[in-house]
Amino acid sequence: MARSTWIAAAAVIVAIAVTAGAALAIGIVLLTTEHGRQSPQIAASVRGSGSTAQKGAMDAWRADFERTHPGLRVIYEATGSGAGIRDFIAGRSAFAGSDVAMNPQEQAQADRRCGGRAIHLPMVIGPIALAYNLPTVPDLKLSPATLTGIFSGRITRWNAPQIAADNRGSRLPPTPIRVFHRSDASGTTHNFLSYLKAAGDWPHRPSLRWNGTGEGVVSSSGMARAVEQRRHSIGYVEYGFASSARLKVARIRNAAGQFVPLTPESASRAMKGARSAGREDDLVVRLDYVTKVSGAYPLILATYEIVCANRNDPVVLTFLNYTASDAGQSYLSLYGYAMLPEELLAKVRARLGATS
Repeated sequence: MARSTWIAAAAVIVAIAVTAGAALAIGIVLLTTEHGRQSPQIAASVRGSGSTAQKGAMDAWRADFERTHPGLRVIYEATGSGAGIRDFIAGRSAFAGSDVAMNPQEQAQADRRCGGRAIHLPMVIGPIALAYNLPTVPDLKLSPATLTGIFSGRITRWNAPQIAADNRGSRLPPTPIRVFHRSDASGTTHNFLSYLKAAGDWPHRPSLRWNGTGEGVVSSSGMARAVEQRRHSIGYVEYGFASSARLKVARIRNAAGQFVPLTPESASRAMKGARSAGREDDLVVRLDYVTKVSGAYPLILATYEIVCANRNDPVVLTFLNYTASDAGQSYLSLYGYAMLPEELLAKVRARLGATS
């Protein structure tokens, strides 16, 4: 009887062990399969670098592209437009992101690197926000001349007559204005200064390097943090960064005399006055900062992908065809960007179709 009981107990133990082992094996297979679904084997990858203004769009694009193109990976390092152009010229990246077109010297160097022509493909419109930290003023309004005075150092206090004239009825504090600017080579800086030059008589030539007053910070995220953490401050940064940090954004007076709030729609309206400024089929865009289109927010930038006109990596072409597709353009407003106008988008798609 004791022997029979022992045999029965042993059988139960063996059955449990077999069941547990089978469950463990199934679990390993399931985990392996699940891991395989989450991390597919990378068959090919490319690297780009440059503009921090387009980082939000790039992050969204890359995630969706890799989901819909298993095995392909795009790496993008937001190092600033100047650094991205230098990487591309040196052959350290397959494409560059830039908020400003290359100058003649950079263009010649990039052409040599390509063994042909390097071209600019506008891919997204990035509104530039005047982010500020002024608790007593929830709806700040600024004219181009006032902005020039603030960022050139001529207007130093928040209750200055010029700011008061733009904000009648607002309670402006007598505190000093803390001005932040980008200290790295920045396409956002170039576009902001180009706007001030055209609309507000900025006294210096626009440059990737800041040539006004204030405290320097590195990158768009650094600018957003600086304004967020310092009261009575103001700085310029892409709308997506200002929106993510929930910063207050000033209205800017356009050439029609309207103080316009920044939205993807008001930024898109400002593109109506843009025109082509590139050579042949290069798609450099010249923005009209003094457009009189009603409801247009005039402070915008066109951010480019710089690639070789020929001899491009197939992964780069596949990725850029995706970013210029309806799918790639459709959700940009969720990240604080504006879609390319249809006419310009058609040119980008045609150029990509001609690129091999």
